[in-house]
Amino acid sequence: MNVYDPANARPMTPMTEEQAKAHADRLIREAYGPTSYRDDSPLPLVGTAPPVAQPGRPAMSQRATDISGIATAVGLSSVPISLGTCAVLWTAGQLDPIVLGLVVGAPVGLALALSRVLRRAKETVEAAPPEQHHHYTGPVFQDHRSVTTTTTTRGVFARTNNDVRK
Repeated sequence: MNVYDPANARPMTPMTEEQAKAHADRLIREAYGPTSYRDDSPLPLVGTAPPVAQPGRPAMSQRATDISGIATAVGLSSVPISLGTCAVLWTAGQLDPIVLGLVVGAPVGLALALSRVLRRAKETVEAAPPEQHHHYTGPVFQDHRSVTTTTTTRGVFARTNNDVRK
């Protein structure tokens, strides 16, 4: 009996009847034999096995955890506001869409206008020259001359020469 081996693409040496029967018995034993194996050898503390997903929140940095908690708190805190708004609108029965838009948009417009006024007031205060109070006893001489500085920087390795003139 010639057996063809496709891996080598050449005929193998023929088996005797006893070899063929032993080979068939071995294949049957392997097919119907025990299919599980328990390895009782100790496991290494650090190995090449991939990490196993754990239940609960996925692992993330402390900053990401903080932001996640804040986002959850803000999301949950919007529920009472939404329920209150829903209750007011439900009790109002029929509401004109224009009136609803004015009621909802008025606080936003007022807040924007107020923030712009406060910003302009802050800019005005910062732009005003500071108030100065000088108290002198005796003769006072004020020198209003200005100092002109000419700066020249030249060279591969920069060298700065400051020429101060009065």
